[in-house]
Parts: sequence; C-alpha cells; structure tokens
Amino acid sequence: MGHKANRLDDVYASLLARRGSQGRLRRLTLPAPGLVDFSSNGYLSLAANPDIRTAYLSRLQSARHGFSLGSGGSRLLDGNTAAAEALEATVAAFHGAPAGLLFNSGFEANTGLFGCAPQPGDVVVYDELIHASVHDGMRLGRARTLPFAHNRVRCEPGPAARSGGNRSLDAVLAELTRGDEGGRFRTGRASVFVAVEGVYSMDGDRAPLREIADCVEARLPRGNGCIVVDEAHSTGWLGERGRGLVCHLGLEERVWARVHTFGKAMGCAGAIVLCSPTTRAYLVNYARSLIYTTAMGFPLLAGIQTAYEYLDSGLAAPLLAHLD
Repeated sequence: MGHKANRLDDVYASLLARRGSQGRLRRLTLPAPGLVDFSSNGYLSLAANPDIRTAYLSRLQSARHGFSLGSGGSRLLDGNTAAAEALEATVAAFHGAPAGLLFNSGFEANTGLFGCAPQPGDVVVYDELIHASVHDGMRLGRARTLPFAHNRVRCEPGPAARSGGNRSLDAVLAELTRGDEGGRFRTGRASVFVAVEGVYSMDGDRAPLREIADCVEARLPRGNGCIVVDEAHSTGWLGERGRGLVCHLGLEERVWARVHTFGKAMGCAGAIVLCSPTTRAYLVNYARSLIYTTAMGFPLLAGIQTAYEYLDSGLAAPLLAHLD
C-alpha cells in the first residue's frame, strides 16, 4: 500500500507541476489583513450584518432546548425536521413558487436535478457558460446534451460566441425538431431541458430570459420545453427584495425549475430547487445528492430563515439601492 501511495504521489506531483508551468495551479490562501475584498460573492455583506447576527442568535437562544447541532441523518431517514419543511415553504412563497426542496449546496442541487430529471430520449440544451455543477449533473444523467452560444437566442447580428463554434438556441431547437427524428419533440413525447443562469458569475451578464422563454415556447408549443434557471448569482439582490431574475421579469409560470442558493448574497450556505409539488416528490425519490447525504442541521436552517426574513422585511432596501 505504501508503494502504491508513493507512486500516486509521483503521478500527482507531475500533474501539479505541469499545471503550475501553465499558470493554472490552484492554492488555498488566507486573505491578508487590511485589504479590500473585491472577489467575495457576499454582495450585500449579510454574513457580517449586525442586525441579522442579533436576530439569528436570538432565534438560536429561543430554541436552545429544542434543537441539536446536526440533523443526524438523511432527510429520508431521521434527518427531516419541521424547521426544514417550514423553510422550504417560506423560500418557495418568497420566490412565488408552488414548492421547493432543500439541498446542502448549489452544486448538489444542480447535480441532483440534472442527474435524474431528464429522461432517456430527452435532450438538455445548455448555455455554453453554464456552471460546472450542471455539467457534472448532465454527465450523471441519461439525456443527450447540446450547447448553444452564450446568451445567443436567435441567429441575429451580435457579439460572437466565446467558443466561436456554438449555434444560437433557436438554431439548436430548430434542428432538434426537424425531420422524422424530431417528431417526438414536435409531438411532445420527449422533453427538452434548457439550462441557463440568471446572472453569469464570470462576466456579470444576465440571461435574456424573456426571449429564451419566447423561443422555447415557439419551437416546442406542446409544453415540453423545460427551462431551468440557476439563480445562484441573482438571489438576494436582483429584483424586488432580491427575489431573482425570474420574479423580476414575471416569468414564474414560464420557467420549469429554479435553483436558488444561499451562500452568496444571502450570506449562508445551501440551496433550494423551486418546482412543482410533483417534481419535488420525484426529486425526493431520485435525486441521489439529496437521498444519500446528511440533511442540514438547525443552526444552518435558522440562518437561512433569518436572512430571508431580513430581505422580506424590506430592511435590505438601502443595501440593494447601494448596489444599483
């Protein structure tokens, strides 16, 4: 075993050296004192907000005799709690969704959703700049996957796609629905999942979501076009009281599912998939990243609940105005 470990260390060292020579070596670092942070995803600084901290500690204090630090297991065993279900209802109502299902992170939400929701014969069409977690979810899934050029809905003059090779969303959907093979999509017997982000983290641009919905509904009029919006970088600050891009544009009824995360503007950790009650029940049965992991403990649930109450109260309005 020691010999094998040494051999692997040699392999890893060679790979790390190669990455270092290319200027791509990642390291874990600590911030130096006295610096101004321009790289944080905590857009509203809620994690350090004194009002939220006070409300959070008060919530823990009032429940000190009735909670444990950890959940003790998967939600499908003995890890489910009334606090988790209450939080799901609160967050779903805040974002105008019929139901929601908590995940321990946005990464797990996306891998769970894309790993099980598309069925054999379905297709996932995704923006070429979609997050790595969606790519991992698609690899776990059973559907064919096709990219489209970043934020390019139709083949109209505009900025060139970053990759230089991908086609517009409309062109991809047009090809999918063409000919004998496209009959199952034209008739609604197979579904097309369209994966986009509300706000893309690398450049900060927004998805042209209304145009995307128009395109999907025009090409797939049978209702088998399922738009999934990752709102990780639009949760908490975009739209009225930070409800996100979908709510900001009034597209709640035209988007099949949303992934909202709590580790960025919300200042906490975790995520939720907003969807129909039937889809929620399906994910409970098939999303492996939910089934085979320990559920959130009460302290984390309480933090998320406190952050949402702060947004819903309107107290974050000055912070949101400062962003604008």
